[in-house]
Amino acid sequence: MRAAGVPDVAIRTFQHHYKKLAAGDAGVLRESEIEPVSELPSVADLTANEPGKSEALDRTVIVKVNGGLGTSMGLPRAKSLLTAKDGRSFLDIIANQVLALRQCTGARLPLVLMNSFHTREDSLTALGHHSELATDVPPDFLQNREPKIRVDDLHPVSWPAKPELEWCPPGHGDVYTALVSSGMLATLLEHGYRHMFISNVDNLGAVLDPRILGWIASEDIPFLSEQSERTEADRKGGHLVRRRSDGRLVLRETAQIAPDDVQAFEDIGRHRYFNTNNLWVNLEALDALLSAHDGVLELPLIRNEKTVDPADPSTPAVYQLETAMGSAIGVFAGARALQVGRERFLPVKTTDDLLGLRSDCYELTDDFRVVVSPRRTIGPLVVALDPHYYKLLADFDARFPAGPPSLAQCERLAVRGDVTFGRDVVVRGRVELDAAERRRLGDGTVLEG
Repeated sequence: MRAAGVPDVAIRTFQHHYKKLAAGDAGVLRESEIEPVSELPSVADLTANEPGKSEALDRTVIVKVNGGLGTSMGLPRAKSLLTAKDGRSFLDIIANQVLALRQCTGARLPLVLMNSFHTREDSLTALGHHSELATDVPPDFLQNREPKIRVDDLHPVSWPAKPELEWCPPGHGDVYTALVSSGMLATLLEHGYRHMFISNVDNLGAVLDPRILGWIASEDIPFLSEQSERTEADRKGGHLVRRRSDGRLVLRETAQIAPDDVQAFEDIGRHRYFNTNNLWVNLEALDALLSAHDGVLELPLIRNEKTVDPADPSTPAVYQLETAMGSAIGVFAGARALQVGRERFLPVKTTDDLLGLRSDCYELTDDFRVVVSPRRTIGPLVVALDPHYYKLLADFDARFPAGPPSLAQCERLAVRGDVTFGRDVVVRGRVELDAAERRRLGDGTVLEG
């Protein structure tokens, strides 16, 4: 790792996780070790005039995790450059969200990306089109990398055919390590920044809310995680719990579940809240915590088993040693969680999500917030497109040549088979299309169910 230029603090962090792996620590968190979280304070109870808000705004940095490529959708570049809404990319919308916030608050509010080597050049070029974004700190810092570990002997994998496949990112929990190894944390503190709002670049609902910031500042909260209420669609995702041993809030991910705890894990009545990955971190508290532990934050290990070549299941099995940035809630004394509405969680992981975002189910406001259309009078939209025909972006776009159908009054759209949508198609209620052979919906078609 040192020969490859990996910073010392990242090496120490990897060593910490490798020792856990070698000791047989799979990161499992048993149901018997935790208690459900029954109630949380709500953003709805905060006021627009939270004390400390004005000063805190000018001492806050906005960080977006931007290390991922759109490979799951067949896109060989940063997912943030994909067209998200009204002809604008994720990154373009985020840049305009930040500029709108600056205009209405007068605060510095720098936008900083955590890039990977794969996303850096294209993303910084795209941000360069917004020259007014430049502030007193650099626009990005780099995520670290680590070796993949063979499952059979726990040695770093060797793959001469494609040496780049020997390495992997350490998960988005690396953001804290990368802030240190890049010098970004020191730079932010030197320029007077105290608060960091961090979220995933593909979640356009994650806009800085001054009410939340004011509450954090007035309560002197070192770490805050935004949580939303789970629905049936969230049964298999990670959620917030309280650890019995010390009473701290912790994040429990799917990979940390024992087989006999699955039923309790998926019980949304028992475990009510899921992590939106919208996080607020006091930079001074983070610096003190890292300094006390030689730069290693000691987040729970996620042992992710894959093959060395993800596209070839016959290649050797490897572990990727990862951490989740939201799990830092368990290492900050005094960390809190806040219930927020579903509108602050609009991630795009698949073309199913992308169709909903691009449709009239959502609108882009004058200050570039993505909001549910006022014409929508029903619950969350569910889209399920046949992955054989819609998974890859090129195939997806080819089947919506005139843009997405109207989904403002759609509860669920499921498509099985090869269906191309014409112009001005309207979908209402719960609609399932099952095409045994290629089919085209004519312009102006109305589907109701």
